[in-house]
Amino acid sequence: MSYQEKKNIVSLISSIMIFGSYCLYVYMKYKDAIMEGTELFRFWGAVILILIPVTIVAKIVIEIVFIIINRIATKEVEPSFADEFDKQIELRAMRVSYFVFILGFLLAMASLVLEMNVSVMFATLILSGFLSEAASIGTRLYLYRKGV
Repeated sequence: MSYQEKKNIVSLISSIMIFGSYCLYVYMKYKDAIMEGTELFRFWGAVILILIPVTIVAKIVIEIVFIIINRIATKEVEPSFADEFDKQIELRAMRVSYFVFILGFLLAMASLVLEMNVSVMFATLILSGFLSEAASIGTRLYLYRKGV
């Protein structure tokens, strides 16, 4: 298994665990809260604004730990450059990620048109962000495995 494949597997697992644990934390903390109007928008704004730095910090820590453990276990050094193959895979993964996010965004806007609760729209946006990241990682992993 190549370094890129291992890195993408770790990234996918960490994304699932970070997103899942954050969602569980928010749900457990606010499951009985009844919010309306401005308070509801503040809540979702805080959820999103806290999710971003938490995810960034956790991913950086996990990637550093992965690099250290991988280096100790395999004596393999992270490639210091990206060739044409890596750039091609990254572009394809980005295209899939954008498509998934735009689809989620359209679903979120459709929930407003269908007069659903505003929370449905925000939850759809957050979920589409997570799914777009997972789709990007999954695409990279698939393309590295396939060798295209």
